[in-house]
Amino acid sequence: MKRKGLIALAAAAILTVGAASMDVWAAEGWAQSGSTWVYYDSSGGKISNTWKKGADNLWRYLDSNGDMAVNTWVENTYYMDSNGILVTDKWMKFKDSGSNDYKWYYFGSSGKAIMDNWSKIDNKWYYFDPNGEMQTGWILDDMYYTGADGVMKTGWQKLLPPDSYDDGRITPGDSDEGKSWFYFSDNGKKYVPKDFSGDYGSYRIDGISYCFNDKGELQSGWKKVGVDNAEYEIQNYKYYDTNGKLREGWYSTEPPEDITGYEEGVEWFYFSSSGIPKAGPKEGEASTSNLVRIKDNTYLFNDLGVPVCGLQKLHIGSGSDYTAFYFGDKKTSSMQTGRVKVIEGDGNECMYYFSNSGRGYTGVKDGYLYYMGKIQSAEEGSKYEPISIPTGSTTTTYVVNTSGRVSRGTTVKSADGVKYKTSSNGTLLKVDDETPSGNEGREPYEPAWK
Repeated sequence: MKRKGLIALAAAAILTVGAASMDVWAAEGWAQSGSTWVYYDSSGGKISNTWKKGADNLWRYLDSNGDMAVNTWVENTYYMDSNGILVTDKWMKFKDSGSNDYKWYYFGSSGKAIMDNWSKIDNKWYYFDPNGEMQTGWILDDMYYTGADGVMKTGWQKLLPPDSYDDGRITPGDSDEGKSWFYFSDNGKKYVPKDFSGDYGSYRIDGISYCFNDKGELQSGWKKVGVDNAEYEIQNYKYYDTNGKLREGWYSTEPPEDITGYEEGVEWFYFSSSGIPKAGPKEGEASTSNLVRIKDNTYLFNDLGVPVCGLQKLHIGSGSDYTAFYFGDKKTSSMQTGRVKVIEGDGNECMYYFSNSGRGYTGVKDGYLYYMGKIQSAEEGSKYEPISIPTGSTTTTYVVNTSGRVSRGTTVKSADGVKYKTSSNGTLLKVDDETPSGNEGREPYEPAWK
């Protein structure tokens, strides 16, 4: 009882500087009335529905009965504590009507509850609805996210999508099932692509490109983002790793499900620094201008974005001339040079020679005759045979044996007894001691294309 009396005396001292008791009115001011406090005006009338300060310079409120308001809202905007003092710069929680949940509110320096707005409190941002309730989870058309503590999130956040939420809360121990990554800028706004040239939009964060759908969910795998002036369908797609980063360089993966024609379930692709897959014309329609140099190797990509392998027919530049190139087996799939054995389109194995530029060699190389890279040899059983190789607008006839070796500076006989005399470089000089008429040599065999 003694402690309670001391508290009452202290409160009276704060409120009653210049005030009188209820029974003996002497001047304007605060007075205690039973268990509450009232305020008298200069005429001795009890005032109501107004604000008054105590001797501590803190605001109180007189309600419609003239009593000092305690533990209650005023004007649905302010809150008076148990001592009747206006709450300022303070968090308060109140039990939600109709449930056991509590709602948090914040009262600023003026005493007003923050309503329908953002507020920065202790260097953290919070959002309060029109009733002043601190919001959690997805808010404002699902463009912002606030944690269970109400703090606005920025940067990368792994969350359940808005339409998957019950109350927008995440608690410790929650599993990641069903969650997606979202990115929130420094102002808290979720990134959602604005312009879609494909099914998705891309966005660079800290210098790295990522892909998002129209809900702002981070994407991975093949995504059709669309590319300006894409020549081939595969170039409308980009590939994003499981961490969402845009794939660059070589990568082996399953092709996009929407594109058909792939021979294997897993293929190699090469992505440029902008993530666009390298691609070229269909096999048989390519030219040397479609060759791609990557580090120390040269590749040719088809219209599906896959590096080709095996024997290929390429046009020289934009002209009508063409020759053979060889890109090794499936594992190699890069341009080969020098003397190699090649499986031709008909399934037969044949010797070829490719120059340093990769072009099938035409002419004599290391004592053997080639045309478009393919070795030219006499028919089996003929022993020797003249073969006329086109060189520009003319032809040059060489004499070769059944292994393709050129007969140089000598006279040889075919199995039919025809005598061929050759120069030191293997060109035909005489046929049965007669000057050639020009039609002795047969045309060379082209590579057996696919």
